[in-house]
Amino acid sequence: MSADALRFDINLSILFTELPLLERPAAAAAAGFSEIELWWPFDGPGPADAELDTLAAAIRDAGVDLVGLNFDAGHMPGGDRGLVSRPAQSLRFRDNVDVATGFAASLDCRVLNALYGNREDGVDPRAQDELALENLGLAAEAADRIGAIVVVEALNSDENPRYPLTTAAGAVAVADKVNARTGLTNTTFLCDLYHLARNGEDLPTVIDTYAARFGHVQIADTPGRGQPGSGELDFDELFRRLVAAGYTGRVGLEYKPVGPSADSFGWLPRELRGLKGGAG
Repeated sequence: MSADALRFDINLSILFTELPLLERPAAAAAAGFSEIELWWPFDGPGPADAELDTLAAAIRDAGVDLVGLNFDAGHMPGGDRGLVSRPAQSLRFRDNVDVATGFAASLDCRVLNALYGNREDGVDPRAQDELALENLGLAAEAADRIGAIVVVEALNSDENPRYPLTTAAGAVAVADKVNARTGLTNTTFLCDLYHLARNGEDLPTVIDTYAARFGHVQIADTPGRGQPGSGELDFDELFRRLVAAGYTGRVGLEYKPVGPSADSFGWLPRELRGLKGGAG
């Protein structure tokens, strides 16, 4: 697999879910990974300091680095897909911004994902889009204060029918509007190859066109969202294109393992799971 020039991390909100959250960083380390990412792992926007400290300690004790974190995205199992464009949940998002950036800063995490949010019945989509720009701007300014970036993600419409960002071009356009509004350059595109493939986008073209705008990349195979080799995508070619396009960020493993998590990494040699020496 053409992965030796790339740098991989593991999403512990979807992998190693057989274990309690606090045990997952150590499991990732045991599997050979040195970097992890997380969806917002707490109930609500502002957990108690003790909860934040306990999770931070588990990450540090495992010897892994947190390299990606979602802002509070609402109740994901119930169908929420972010808060930034939702009027009734806007305050919840704003309450979370400083908490999430503070937690990220405490662990030297520099990538923060702000899911856009579903369309709502009875609300003008233009009003939702304007609210999203306001809230993403606040997130970008807070991220800038800790030297971090905010990433905007497109999701697939089959599984997320009310989520309006479904193309690479659409997500990049939102990032551009946020940067224009804030005068910063730290809002970028989270390129999730699984979601884009499910939406029928040509992945090589997406990489060739937008790689310079990628703040992060995530992968899973299609159509089942399992590990590479469980579906239809040609990851050798996708990894080759990422390298050829000059992408130097992380590739996050955000798949639902077919079988136990610990048995799902055979496609990635152990020596490629750890931190790449000299990488930024």
